[in-house]
Amino acid sequence: MNRPTPTTLPRTIGVLALQGDVREHIAAVEQLGAAGVLVRRPAELDRIDGLIIPGGESTTMSRLLDIFGMREPLTARLADGLPAYGSCAGMIMLATRILDGRPDQLPLGAIDITVRRNAFGRQVDSFEGSVEIVGIDGGPVPGVFIRAPWVESIGAGVEVLGSAAGHPVAVRQGVVLATSFHPEISGDLRVHQLFLNMVAAAG
Repeated sequence: MNRPTPTTLPRTIGVLALQGDVREHIAAVEQLGAAGVLVRRPAELDRIDGLIIPGGESTTMSRLLDIFGMREPLTARLADGLPAYGSCAGMIMLATRILDGRPDQLPLGAIDITVRRNAFGRQVDSFEGSVEIVGIDGGPVPGVFIRAPWVESIGAGVEVLGSAAGHPVAVRQGVVLATSFHPEISGDLRVHQLFLNMVAAAG
């Protein structure tokens, strides 16, 4: 397991706990010295310094945001500068535009990208590959792609941090980070460390 130096400033990192790889993200940030907390209710957004939206099923997450009354307060917190990181389904949730999504699937619009759902194929097409990430030292990170999206287009201000199969799979805009792959299940903590560094820099 690759263990980067823990962040120097302890932070409280929320993980949106509606569906998906919640426990894996909690474990990753806690290994790096941050406090990981579950976020299911609007009031819980006020107690965190950053938010992770995990991998899972993006259409289910989108519906549950509305059921739990989370969409409007979460959108407001993101617009107010809450640092956020989304992996796989989380990338889809944070995007501005979704291709091949359900008509009732509404993204949060936190990062100016267009994503294509299941771009790398269905469950049987899942694969692992190495991804070079700008801003991460120590060589490429392991990319676990499970029904993964890719980025079709980016807006002004979005930085492509890594690509696979000719498409962006890791992007950043300001305090928002997104990856097509699942670092939470790879055992490599460097993407989470990058996000914690972003949270610390945001103050």
